[in-house]
Amino acid sequence: MAKGRLRRRLSRFDQSLTDLPVHALTDRVQIPQDLPSPWVRITKRIVIALAVLCAVVLIVYIDRDGYRDVQEDGLSLLDCFYYATVSLSTTGYGDITPYTETARLVNVLIITPLRVAFLIVLIGTTVETLTTESRQAFKIQQWRNKLRNHTVVIGYGTKGRTAVAAMIGDEVAPADIVVVDENPAALERAKTAGLVTVRGSATDSEVLRLASAQHAKSIIVATNRDDTAVLVTLTARELATKAKIIAAVREAENQHLLEQSGADSTVVTSETAGRLLGIAVQTPSVVEMMEDLLTPNAGFAIAEREVTPKETGGSPRHLHDLVLGVVRANKLIRVDDPEVDALELGDRLLYIRSADAER
Repeated sequence: MAKGRLRRRLSRFDQSLTDLPVHALTDRVQIPQDLPSPWVRITKRIVIALAVLCAVVLIVYIDRDGYRDVQEDGLSLLDCFYYATVSLSTTGYGDITPYTETARLVNVLIITPLRVAFLIVLIGTTVETLTTESRQAFKIQQWRNKLRNHTVVIGYGTKGRTAVAAMIGDEVAPADIVVVDENPAALERAKTAGLVTVRGSATDSEVLRLASAQHAKSIIVATNRDDTAVLVTLTARELATKAKIIAAVREAENQHLLEQSGADSTVVTSETAGRLLGIAVQTPSVVEMMEDLLTPNAGFAIAEREVTPKETGGSPRHLHDLVLGVVRANKLIRVDDPEVDALELGDRLLYIRSADAER
């Protein structure tokens, strides 16, 4: 009952965001897209405009006998250029006009569409804005239909950015990461990094639905406040019952609140940083090694893999890899525990790998 009342208080929208038309979501959901530089786009438009102009000149020159000039001395190539420019710009002085049926038919079927195309190129900025919104809406629709087994990162501050960098360094595709945040600057940084972004408060289930949290494989809660982290975790767990939720908390006294709200794993940021600071006083090299282990794309890194059939029955301490622990039935067991002296199929090894050697 308490959770139900809390969820009703958290609801901020009368209409479900997921029920809105796709074009109405373009201000909330942003999908990265590669756009050429402005100079490239301007040059492309100029080339298209010149191509249309030359096509009209060629058409008029081929059928120049079907046109009447006020000077009545026939059309030269310069006259054809002149007619093409005043015709495409819709100026139309009337000094050169098509008078045969063939010339008029060509004007209706060919030159008129080219005139429209030429004008579209001239007002390309407006047209490009409209087409950009249409493309973005189409991409959002495709993205919502296909997105499955991804990772939702809630909060793109220092913790969120570092978590995303670690996942990308561990070969997670940026397309499989969705960032949810309310801060426009944070969303812009995430967009620049090539990530899909959703604007809104993650304490609202409709915002999480936009990020397809209900289909996510994992959800990272990296908010700046512990109370917000608890509410977000509660909302995410209610929506995504099967997703793995990893939440960061500043104070250890709030850790149990995250676990009760549905977090599978919690990280106490203040105590972890404090331990490293204390260790650095006597053995700063240990901190350097820990930093190396936590950086997956350089030096040594901590990784996880399944036990192979050949390794079953043996001890993890006798393997070629430096094994730190064994995950059995979702429980981490230290490598020196007698319980894992004999490896079983389905076990997963937590070991140290060399990122440089793999590259």
